[in-house]
Amino acid sequence: MHMIPQQNNIELRTATAADAGAIWQLLQQAIEKRKQEGSAQWQDGYPNPDVVAKDIEKGYGYVCTNEAGDVIGYTALIFDGEPAYEALEGQWLTNRPYAVIHRLATVTGPKAIKGLGTRIMMAVETVCRKQGIFSIKADTNFDNTGMLRVFEKLGYTYCGEVYFRGAARKAFEKKLDA
Repeated sequence: MHMIPQQNNIELRTATAADAGAIWQLLQQAIEKRKQEGSAQWQDGYPNPDVVAKDIEKGYGYVCTNEAGDVIGYTALIFDGEPAYEALEGQWLTNRPYAVIHRLATVTGPKAIKGLGTRIMMAVETVCRKQGIFSIKADTNFDNTGMLRVFEKLGYTYCGEVYFRGAARKAFEKKLDA
């Protein structure tokens, strides 16, 4: 089990099949939040339980847990590349091997933890460094202000646009120090 200690007894670890239900609940909350914000992001049947199952099966899924072991955050961390990123309208910072972050979601409502998305992204950087990967690429919808703020706060550079399921997304990259 790959764990990264975080402040306040929060940990990021590889997801297991036993986490699938909790992950799907988090993603459903995020889908509803995006809907309430008036966004079309994640309103087309993606992500879904099959995507979660594939993430876990391929070792992409990571969960953030609290002291009690509850799943309070999720992300897919992919080291196999992202085909859509080959068609970037713009220019990446690097051409070296990279990790991809997809499907970041955190608990909402009364159990929400301010800054949790940022903390998950920081923990992902640690995982990448341990894997010998020093570039992270990610994308988000134009109206996802929360994720855009996280990218800005953590020093990601806007590189252009990529397209998923027919819709443009803002693409970002961050070069990591060794």
